[in-house]
Amino acid sequence: MKKIILCLVVLTTLSLTSCKNDKAEAIEPLENAAIAAETATTYKVDTTKSTIEWVGSKPAGKHNGTIALSNGELSLNNGKVESGKFTIDMNSITVLDLKAGDGKEDLEGHLKGLGKVEDADHFFNTKKFPEGTFEITSVATVDAVTTVSGNLTLKGITKPVSFPAMILVDGNTVTLNSETFKIDRTHWNVNYASKSVFDNLKDKFVDDEIELKVSITATN
Repeated sequence: MKKIILCLVVLTTLSLTSCKNDKAEAIEPLENAAIAAETATTYKVDTTKSTIEWVGSKPAGKHNGTIALSNGELSLNNGKVESGKFTIDMNSITVLDLKAGDGKEDLEGHLKGLGKVEDADHFFNTKKFPEGTFEITSVATVDAVTTVSGNLTLKGITKPVSFPAMILVDGNTVTLNSETFKIDRTHWNVNYASKSVFDNLKDKFVDDEIELKVSITATN
């Protein structure tokens, strides 16, 4: 009887563990990055005018900030985006809603995974993974809504992401401005204080979903 009970406990534990770990796999498969035609024109991202805005939430409130791009490009053919790739500078994570000396530096360090070695992987572990990337797989317009789809790589993990965006071409300048969209951070093993990963957090959790807004300016 004891052996049967022990087996049931082991099976239950394995089942619960599987549910926690399978979440990151329950999303769409990856598509190949788009390849521009030889006739396409390449526009280089102006990193001084391009940024990613983020908002993270928890029961006690929200924090917001920005992440910079270190380089990138968009390729256009007949005025339409055919491909693009962007490098995200994860060490540029900035918190905007806190003042220097009033928790700003602590939160930025926490998000980057600086400080104690055992805390490095709580969020983005920028010492090990200083860069992220986003490669466009398709740009499609349906009923006047343009959707940009691509592969987002963070912490060495690549997952598909799509978001609505407005793309404008004005002479030698292209702007891409997304609407606010959300990603589930646990898909990239950013698991700190996640209720879907850890039990018994009560109200000491951080939402899995992060709000993002991408603004890109590129010139040729």
